[in-house]
Amino acid sequence: MQKNTILIEEFLDNFWLLKTPAKNTLSSYNSDLNIFAIKINKNLATVSTTNINDYLQHKPVGNNTKARIISCLRAFYKYLVVQNIITKSPLDDIKIPKLPQKIPDFLSTIEVEKLINIIDTKTIFGKRDRAMIELLYSCGLRVSELTNLEFYNLKIADGYIIVRGKGNKDRVLPMNKIAIKYLEDYAKNARDFLLKQGKSDSYFLSNRGKSMTRQNFFLLIKNYGLLAGITKSISPHTLRHAFATHLVQNGADLRSVQLMLGHSSISTTQIYTHIHNIRLQKVYNKHHPLG
Repeated sequence: MQKNTILIEEFLDNFWLLKTPAKNTLSSYNSDLNIFAIKINKNLATVSTTNINDYLQHKPVGNNTKARIISCLRAFYKYLVVQNIITKSPLDDIKIPKLPQKIPDFLSTIEVEKLINIIDTKTIFGKRDRAMIELLYSCGLRVSELTNLEFYNLKIADGYIIVRGKGNKDRVLPMNKIAIKYLEDYAKNARDFLLKQGKSDSYFLSNRGKSMTRQNFFLLIKNYGLLAGITKSISPHTLRHAFATHLVQNGADLRSVQLMLGHSSISTTQIYTHIHNIRLQKVYNKHHPLG
């Protein structure tokens, strides 16, 4: 229905302006709403709670996806209420399924050392990869934040970077001396070769002289994990978890870790105290005589 298409487009425009969501979130909401509209096959402004319950009941998806769909529909129907298109949201009596708290995988300090030391920094690509991984672990960046870095973001002489995170919010992060060393080596001895006499504001470049993509970097770090003999599932996010976990293990306060990670709520950061507590429990059980 043309009317549904217009409602969805107007909602997404409003959502983007007010919330400045990540591209993935906006794309998911767009997909969820259009699939919902096709399956419901009626004017979205006349949808009832029963219609939504039936839709969710017959949609074969896991709780994580179901929770996202409900969040999307809640935001959509809240928008319709605000616009006086409907008087009451059909989502008011629908609860998001409770999701079990998932403890993320992270690498130990020894595993991080194995990962970074397996990189051959005598090569052009090795210089780039070592700089990227050192910076990722040094600052706990999201992979999109890492690959989106441009020259103006890095203040190497002053020892910090400016990162644009979710919601276009900037944060300033310190870098350690090791990361700075490899960043300088990459800038001096590798980047111009990758640039191939072209032009790019992106700091980290692919072999084509363009910005390194998230997908390519994911494959790179996964391959280095295999070469290093790390059996855990590894991704750029694994190093972000390692960064936060190692900070907490070494006594960093949760508020500081929250700011460095760019979490909007400290409840998201609290997962790292659980990781730390689990580690302490294992140590206790292994070494205490009554453990």
